[in-house]
Amino acid sequence: MMVDLIEKIYSFLWGDLVYIPLPGGSTLGISLLIILLIPAGIYFTIRTRFLPIRLFPDMVRALVEKKKDKNSLSSFQALVVSTATRVGMGNLVGVVAAISAGGAGAVFWMWVTALIGSSTAFIEATLAQLYKEKDPLYGGYRGGPAYYIHAYVEEKQKKKRNKVVISVLFAISGLICWCGISQVISNSVVSSFKNAFSIPPIYTTVVLVAVAAVIVLRKNATVKVLDMIVPIMAVVYFAITILIIVMNIGSLPGVFARIFQEAFGFRQVAAGGFGAVLMNGIKRGLFSNEAGSGSAPCAAAAAECDQPVKAGLVQALGVFIDTIVICSCTAMIMLLAPEEKVAGLSGMDLLQAAMEHHLGRFGVVFIAATLFLFSFSTFLGILFYARSNVAYLFGDNWISQTAYKIIALFMLFIGGLAAYTFVWDLGDVGIGLMTIFNIIILYPQGEKALKELKKYEESKKHRKERPEK
Repeated sequence: MMVDLIEKIYSFLWGDLVYIPLPGGSTLGISLLIILLIPAGIYFTIRTRFLPIRLFPDMVRALVEKKKDKNSLSSFQALVVSTATRVGMGNLVGVVAAISAGGAGAVFWMWVTALIGSSTAFIEATLAQLYKEKDPLYGGYRGGPAYYIHAYVEEKQKKKRNKVVISVLFAISGLICWCGISQVISNSVVSSFKNAFSIPPIYTTVVLVAVAAVIVLRKNATVKVLDMIVPIMAVVYFAITILIIVMNIGSLPGVFARIFQEAFGFRQVAAGGFGAVLMNGIKRGLFSNEAGSGSAPCAAAAAECDQPVKAGLVQALGVFIDTIVICSCTAMIMLLAPEEKVAGLSGMDLLQAAMEHHLGRFGVVFIAATLFLFSFSTFLGILFYARSNVAYLFGDNWISQTAYKIIALFMLFIGGLAAYTFVWDLGDVGIGLMTIFNIIILYPQGEKALKELKKYEESKKHRKERPEK
């Protein structure tokens, strides 16, 4: 009965809710999550006056903000944590799946989704900064949607509340989602290592869980490890992609031509072709960059910034790094491989075949190692996110914090040995519910983030106009 209920909720959140007729008799199916996220992204892009483009230099400058409290995160460290969760297996397997189902044109719609998603990420991260709290257990700060939703309800009701229903539901949804993701992570890593090295799943699983346990069960080891892993893995993956592009430079114009031609259905002869291109690109962009889901604000709240807007700018940059850079790397690796080399393949098999064409056996090993690093950093990142939600639900105590980590490690272990689709659906339901609870508050609360943006730009203008002494 419970499984049926979860499947029905999953279908309601992610299945086609509305159908739009297209020329030629086909239809375009749109899910509830897309109905929520795309209009929100467009709305905040207009309200911020196209912030991702207009203030891109400010996003980069915000990374160098210094911190004073050793227990808090710097802007750069907050970006590292959020990038760790954004840059996961979705950037590898997910992009391949989107292109397989929707063609090369899906890449273009991933880019568009990232541009408008950056504005949503800015709003939610700025709100997380405005309503962050001191963290008595880990030191520094904590916060996120559960906290700014709580504040909104208190302000509306004009009285203090111990708990707010929507905040509780958001926090529970997040914890469910991240447990589900733990299973998907280990299952993907185990599969890739089995393909690349013929290592039995039990060995990979035990090592993965043991290493994860050593890190997450220590008080503040998570951020230190992510500081080492994330920048290196992102730079190396980008560098390898540049090498592959240089090796295939003659084919690059054709790849871009194919992306733009297929993006608008110019080459989609079959009925429904354009709908597949559009929806797969948008869905992959939304799944990958997480803008609007309420995950990244849990990292943004932990940053120490002299202006809340700077945390928002950094998280907007995180969406750009995830989708425009990393997802595009995977797309280029795949699209630069001859079609006959990857025909009939899907998922990791397809990506590993493409890498084997480009770099031989090294390519297969490299992708397996990359998936391990991407997925492992995602696991560490989601447990960092979980801190603030566990604290909101159960108060500040080590028992509840440790209990959730042990549950997540157990799910990591189970996922390495068998794929339970029920738990995977549960993870998708969790992030879907998080998005609903978060988005409905972003519209009214977002006005405060927009006011902070106005103050930031005014102060920047005054600094420029101030004469040199």
